[in-house]
Amino acid sequence: MPPKPFLLFCFLLWGCRPAFSQLSPRTASYDIQVRLDTAEKKLYGRQALHWANPSADTVRELQYHLYLNAFRNSESTFMREAGNFGFMIDAMRENCGWGWTEVQRITDGDGNRLAMEYIAPDDGNPADRTVLRVPLARPVLPGGTIRAELEWTSQIPRAAARTGYNQDYYFLAQWFPKVGVYEPAGMRFAQAGQWNCHQYHAEGEYYSDFGVYNVAITLPAGFTVGASGVLQGVEEQGGEKTWAFRAEDVIDFTWAASPHFKEIKETHNGVQLRLLAYPYHEHLAERYFRVIKFAMDFCGSRFGPYPYPGLTIVDPPLHGMFSSAMEYPTLISTANLCFLPASVRTSELLLAHEFVHQYFMQMVASNEQEEPWLDEGITNYYEARIMDELFGPQSSTVDWLGFRMGNLESNRGEFFGLDNPQIADYGRFSWQFPEGSGHAISYSKTTLWLRTLEGLLGTEALDEVMGAYFRRWKFRHPCGQDFIDVVNEEVAKKFGNRFGENMDWFFGQVLYSTELCDYAVASIANTPVAPPAGIFEETEDCVRPEGKGEPRFRASVIVHRLEGLYFPVEVRITFEDGQTITEQWDGKARSREFVYEGRGRAVAAEIDPERRICLDKNFINNSRAVAPQKTGVRKYFLQFLFWMQNAMQGLSMLV
Repeated sequence: MPPKPFLLFCFLLWGCRPAFSQLSPRTASYDIQVRLDTAEKKLYGRQALHWANPSADTVRELQYHLYLNAFRNSESTFMREAGNFGFMIDAMRENCGWGWTEVQRITDGDGNRLAMEYIAPDDGNPADRTVLRVPLARPVLPGGTIRAELEWTSQIPRAAARTGYNQDYYFLAQWFPKVGVYEPAGMRFAQAGQWNCHQYHAEGEYYSDFGVYNVAITLPAGFTVGASGVLQGVEEQGGEKTWAFRAEDVIDFTWAASPHFKEIKETHNGVQLRLLAYPYHEHLAERYFRVIKFAMDFCGSRFGPYPYPGLTIVDPPLHGMFSSAMEYPTLISTANLCFLPASVRTSELLLAHEFVHQYFMQMVASNEQEEPWLDEGITNYYEARIMDELFGPQSSTVDWLGFRMGNLESNRGEFFGLDNPQIADYGRFSWQFPEGSGHAISYSKTTLWLRTLEGLLGTEALDEVMGAYFRRWKFRHPCGQDFIDVVNEEVAKKFGNRFGENMDWFFGQVLYSTELCDYAVASIANTPVAPPAGIFEETEDCVRPEGKGEPRFRASVIVHRLEGLYFPVEVRITFEDGQTITEQWDGKARSREFVYEGRGRAVAAEIDPERRICLDKNFINNSRAVAPQKTGVRKYFLQFLFWMQNAMQGLSMLV
């Protein structure tokens, strides 16, 4: 346990801090003292939960998440579902690297020792111990509060999903008993007051209330600690150090520790940026800070300034990759494989993504387990925007040996690359997506329909909509309908009824159906039109064609909607004299013909020439020409030759 005089000093310091603006309701706050035993790979913790009843209900129990119990044995719900984490399960089996949490004691503020039992509200699995129910000796009245004190011990799992240890690297996420969210009637989907405290599933992440965390971490003196919040002080005693942190108005607290961390600091917009990396990754600091600063400015200009005093970036070592690419309040992790060139921008992409999560997940705290698209999809969309602006839309993901790929291509590849892109709609919880389709749908499909919405409204207008959504729901818990309501209100303000009475037609298609989108130019035809001939007025007068004259044509362009989704779309027709006409089509009919007489021959047609409808699964059939256009084929062939040349040169250097 941490030295008591130092803890007393920290508590006094926390209590005497100047009053800052309170950003959130602070429903669930924690004082935690934890000691890391590096020999036994265990945590010994004491904590006090300060919970405020946000409802008009009398609450008679608390429910806690015990996430580490997901790694207790092979029969937990997480392990039964963990197809994507099979390699971790195999390692746990072979090395007995299981993890668990045992709560030894719970008491309320009156000193009553409280009973507890494990429950499995999602699947009834008796082997699952990731949710703990605690009946209260005295219920919490509407608007009332309770203090619940816990003593607990945890065995840290070896290299588990998102948490654990490997060698002397520790990453502790979802590591303490954490209370669920009590949802009053009318909040999100709650028809009556209820605890929202799901079991820990292999797909889907977390959902928590806002609060203040005062955390004191004791561990061997040679370790460096990175954590959520702000470091209040470090005290050394008897070969151990206690690191005290405070995090305000956050939904969680995460920390990492290693004796090999090198600390690199910079400041941007008054925010202290702290990078913790192993020595062989120190040279990456410039790359990391560049993208974080850009993302901070990008989000700040659209949603508002980052409101916290600091941000910690953890760059895990190779043996710590189990903790890479994750987001927690004021702490994010990235990933870097040293053999990849800098022009393969995996690290930058992950950092941009995890930083955006500070807005959509940390501040706008939707439920990641029930509606993963609402934070992951929005975050993925803005990750793409950030990467496109920073590195260019054609090379924002890869720009290596002449091969370039933008973020849009990677999202299209993941979603349309599914064996069955129509396998599921969004009307299911994260762990209910079949055949591992959840990521492609929640991340990439959402990005594609948000890009499509951007194409319809315009980039600036969509940013205004998203800014309004953020401002209304920051430090609260929205659901998907809350997002749709904001879109409807803001689009009506800006566009009136241009897109219809509301945008429900759009969301009904992209969220609540599994239909795809595919527009195609079916045909281009040019039929000669003979000059007028025959009897028109007087029966004695016969009009005869006079000479050949300039030929006239009836140009016909037929376009098809091949799949179920429809969107307003442009059709651009090019004529032989170089002139173009751009038609506005509502995109609803299965077939539409555009006819022109007297303008000459139509030589090409293209649907959605600006590529605004990113949900269109096949851009190739969007265009057609009367004569084959060889320039496009030549372009890609030369690009392929250039890539092969660079690849051969690169290989020759290895011989």
